[in-house]
Amino acid sequence: KDWHLVKQMAQEHPAIIPCFGLHPWWVPERSPDWMDSLRQFFSETPEAAVGETGLDKGSHGKTIDFGEQVEVFERQLELAKELEKPVSVHCVRAFGDLLEILKRTGPFPAGVLLHSYLGSAEMVPGLANLGCYFSLSGFLTGLKSTKAKKMLKAIPLDRILLETDAPDAVPRLDNVSLVTVPVDTSDADIEMFQGDSTSQAATPSKESLNHPANIHIVLKYVASLLEMPEAELAEASYRNATKLFSYPGSKVHPKAETA
Repeated sequence: KDWHLVKQMAQEHPAIIPCFGLHPWWVPERSPDWMDSLRQFFSETPEAAVGETGLDKGSHGKTIDFGEQVEVFERQLELAKELEKPVSVHCVRAFGDLLEILKRTGPFPAGVLLHSYLGSAEMVPGLANLGCYFSLSGFLTGLKSTKAKKMLKAIPLDRILLETDAPDAVPRLDNVSLVTVPVDTSDADIEMFQGDSTSQAATPSKESLNHPANIHIVLKYVASLLEMPEAELAEASYRNATKLFSYPGSKVHPKAETA
């Protein structure tokens, strides 16, 4: 029901790359013609990517029939392949299911963006072989640093992306200066949104929301765990994002390689 708002925002702000998709939380509310509507938005907005779609077995997701989640997810994966577009994937406590579905329906030459990735290090090679990119957000700060470091070390440098997931995923670190947005506590949607985050290891504050300006905090934290210069990681993430979002019709155009 908000796809038209996404389209409008992308038209008003040229730097925004729109994505259209049906998130697993909203599967029960889909209309009978949801796929036809989705196709129409892509027809009208060729610069768009697919998503956010996915699987969720978290505290909110487990209230939604998982078979229906899988059906809706697979249809959007097939659409992404048909349109040769990358797909942004939300996955909570369902990485085993995700890997099996991607094996069955993949590979995905246009790429799969695993948004706010918190899966295990052991899952990385199989997912990477299917065309996945691993996007890291402030939720990573909710994991034990040893687990986070092991997972990060398993990700190929050419598949790492950085994000804030704002307004969700407020980084949980000491001695950092955060940019936050006050919450309208009368907004029921915000309450539900904050009550079931991508990672239940890091729950956002009830008084504030995350802001995109905090990307430098995510960069600094990930670089420290990878033991690499921040500038090198920033360049790798930028290069990977440019490659992923340089699909036919996109607003993004890759830089020409220099000798």
